[in-house]
Amino acid sequence: MKFGVVVFPGSNCDRDMIDALSKDLGYEVITLWHKDEDISMFTVEDCIVLPGGFSYGDYLRCGAIARFSPMMQSVIHFANKGGKVLGVCNGFQILCEAGLLPGVLLRNENMKFVCKNTFIKGNDDIVLKIPVAHGEGRYYADDLTLDALESNGQVIYRYCNAEGIVDEVSNPNGSSRNIAGICNSARNVFGMMPHPERACNIRLGNTDGAKVLKELLLSEKVVPA
Repeated sequence: MKFGVVVFPGSNCDRDMIDALSKDLGYEVITLWHKDEDISMFTVEDCIVLPGGFSYGDYLRCGAIARFSPMMQSVIHFANKGGKVLGVCNGFQILCEAGLLPGVLLRNENMKFVCKNTFIKGNDDIVLKIPVAHGEGRYYADDLTLDALESNGQVIYRYCNAEGIVDEVSNPNGSSRNIAGICNSARNVFGMMPHPERACNIRLGNTDGAKVLKELLLSEKVVPA
């Protein structure tokens, strides 16, 4: 399995993601420029990653311009064929703008940029410490969409406290139902606001992010949170 990491003007977490996947997890990684279109070197067994940052300076809405880049047209086609795609932070915003994931990412409820460690958990109730760094990370969808996400098992991570309790206090941005990450109904497109690539190296004092990447990208099935 190999990975492609897309770089947009304004991406600032692409090197973090490349290092996490290649140096920490040991996988082949190919850098993909936003103006290019060719991803023929990837099969549906591989994965394309949209990293965090401020693509195109976050003009208009976050991810709204990146959604129309030549590379994203290829990524959309790749995802629709069943290829795995992961969007982290700004990458999550781009996936929602592209219609590959439902919902939108809005300004944080407190209207401030949030940069800190948070706790998230999936279906196994194992609490993971993963950093966030965003100003527009509040996941929002209407109740009908949220109910569908929950019933289909598409909520993959929720914000919680260190004890695993999901409550309002542990929600760093006001996301609907404490949602930190979701997937599509086909379970091959994943989006999350926390940055697992920033928690993959023991020298940083945290390797919980490696568990996230392995669960999302290297397993055949992701079960609901």
